[in-house]
Amino acid sequence: MSLGGAAALALRYSSDKKSALAPEVIMAAPYRGNTEQSVYFITACRFQKNSLFQSERMAGLFIEDLLHYRDHKDYLLHEFVVMPDHFHLLITPLFTLERALQLIKGGFSFRAKKHLGFGGEIWEKSFYDRRVRNFEEYRSFCHYIHPNPVKRGLVVAAEDYRYSSACGTFVRDATPQRLKPDIMSA
Repeated sequence: MSLGGAAALALRYSSDKKSALAPEVIMAAPYRGNTEQSVYFITACRFQKNSLFQSERMAGLFIEDLLHYRDHKDYLLHEFVVMPDHFHLLITPLFTLERALQLIKGGFSFRAKKHLGFGGEIWEKSFYDRRVRNFEEYRSFCHYIHPNPVKRGLVVAAEDYRYSSACGTFVRDATPQRLKPDIMSA
């Protein structure tokens, strides 16, 4: 079986560079170029929708990585929820969307394998993204992200789910000014 150019390069890079964080995740998503200042709703799933994030170790490590790259100004993190078999984000990539997801998924894969001894595939190859066009869409995605654990029966109230921005313990980036309604902008 022959690999495409990008896949072959990623495999060669990840096997040559043992300390590389993100190149091991090959994503089947179209290149968007510089996505700076655009907010995206992201969904990414575990390999074959297997539950991995039901343990404190895995979910905690994923959130730690998510916040690490946010703190290093690779993207702005507005909202998130980490479910047992997938995650949802509202992010503003500061370079490209592909780079942000490469850091998130690849960085976590690297650390889960190195520090927690996890073996096997972690992620599905692609992810779902939708550019947020206005405040109504932004608010709609927030209303989708926050009650996700409640709908799944994991908690009674969204604020009780500790793997979500709804719990109030995580520093988040503000809603981008360009998405705020005129009343909020004044």
